[in-house]
Amino acid sequence: MAKSKTPSYSSPKGGRRGCLCENGKYSTKCCDGSLQAQGIGMITGTESVTVTISSGVTTIVRQNG
Repeated sequence: MAKSKTPSYSSPKGGRRGCLCENGKYSTKCCDGSLQAQGIGMITGTESVTVTISSGVTTIVRQNG
């Protein structure tokens, strides 16, 4: 019996982003619009983190770029 996949409106179909395959790896070929194959977005680039503490409140801002 084949597993049925849950459809998702936010998961990509095709495109350049990688999606999770059944074997646990990521590939653009696995982007079928299902919830199980959600896209992972950009996986390269730099990340910067800014931590600000003001009046006892800590604010953390993470930016991928």
